[in-house]
Amino acid sequence: MNLESLQSLLPQILLALGSTAILLGGAWVRNRRLWLLAGSIVAILAALTATFVEPVQIDILGMYSASAYARFCTVLWSLTVAATLVISFRYVDIFRFGGGEYASLMLFAAAGMSLLSAATSFIGLFLGLEVLTLALYILIAFRHEDTRGAEAGMKYLVFGAVATAFLAFGIALIYAATGTFNLQAAAAGLQAESGLRPLGLAGWALLLVAIGFKVSLVPFHLWTPDVYQGAPAPVSGLLATAAKGAVLTAFLPLLVMTGEGVADISAVLWFLAIVTMLVGTFAALSQTNIKRMLAYSSVVHMGYLLIALIVAGEEGSRALLFYLVVYSLATFGAFGIITTFADENGEIQSYDDLRGLAALHPRRCAMLSVFLLSLTGIPPLAGFFAKFGLFQAAFRSGYVELAVIGIIASVISVYYYLRPIIVLYSSEPALVCRDVAAQSETLLLVGCAVVIVILGVYPAPLLELVAQIVP
Repeated sequence: MNLESLQSLLPQILLALGSTAILLGGAWVRNRRLWLLAGSIVAILAALTATFVEPVQIDILGMYSASAYARFCTVLWSLTVAATLVISFRYVDIFRFGGGEYASLMLFAAAGMSLLSAATSFIGLFLGLEVLTLALYILIAFRHEDTRGAEAGMKYLVFGAVATAFLAFGIALIYAATGTFNLQAAAAGLQAESGLRPLGLAGWALLLVAIGFKVSLVPFHLWTPDVYQGAPAPVSGLLATAAKGAVLTAFLPLLVMTGEGVADISAVLWFLAIVTMLVGTFAALSQTNIKRMLAYSSVVHMGYLLIALIVAGEEGSRALLFYLVVYSLATFGAFGIITTFADENGEIQSYDDLRGLAALHPRRCAMLSVFLLSLTGIPPLAGFFAKFGLFQAAFRSGYVELAVIGIIASVISVYYYLRPIIVLYSSEPALVCRDVAAQSETLLLVGCAVVIVILGVYPAPLLELVAQIVP
């Protein structure tokens, strides 16, 4: 690796070196908030580097790319991790986390997500995914004294190992069919006169199973509610947003490169999108635990995003990236509010824990309402515009059935998103008076809510940016 390659990978190197330095420093200085602050600064520096430092090379060792698309994803995941660390300031004190270890693992996960989105070869994709997954195994079970956390960590470990095996086997079959690990060359090599080569088609089937596990597509979603409920709330937020988004953005270029060959797997993708939207929607209706409801909500939104992957092309890519940003803001905000309500009594879990809280904490409850309404797709919030763009792309591309089922799922979702809001504003007094949120937490969440409102009214800047960087 030469200096040009190192400079082009500077954001990822900053995240990896920062993670190592904080891990070593945390062994000597036991100051939780200091290391969380340091971690958030490192993540912001990585995002600024990806934005303003022009890479010398676009193709890095034939494994990674420093294209505008890859750098956009690096900025998005780095800022998400920085925000997660800021929202965790009080949380780590309450549950006595090791600040150095926690911040280090978060940065390590950010490096994995960045590498995953920048991968141009199956080897680079596999390495990025494993770097991310290894960090998540530990973060999910970080509350080791909590039996639900240990159970969540074990479930994610087992399902993650199975998904990794499917991914490795799928890559092996595609390599056997094409003789290359390069994504573009492999996509071209899979083409035959009658469609995809049989061996390549089998490899794609295994890849879809692995993707299904990682992003919670039905029927590979069974780990999701238990893991989200047992994991620390900030980690659940990261799982639902950046971790899943990184997998989708990694496979979007591969689907685009496959071109007409996607027709051979479109029926499977079509089926996965429909069952994911419907099963996730009806499973969310019966939930009385807000973290489990948000888990099924993420399942449904992965079904929506799968529609954009099916549409593919420039229009589908734009719809996916815009939707991913808006969804990440709203979901991170919802889990962020849950994080700020955590205290010595534990996290908010049941809807009964939310009852009447608006009278005591009006600002946080108002922001949670904004985030949930955006996920519902209520205008003029950004969630409405994101869903409108996605379903419009599906209609234009001839996927009318997918768009109609997505609209039906969105209408039904009004029930399970409004239910916790109604409980928040119940006239019954709150059972527990939760702590006042830290100023940094409030400012961050207010910022997320404001951006959601602005993007709903004036989405043009983000749409123009996305149009410039789509693969």
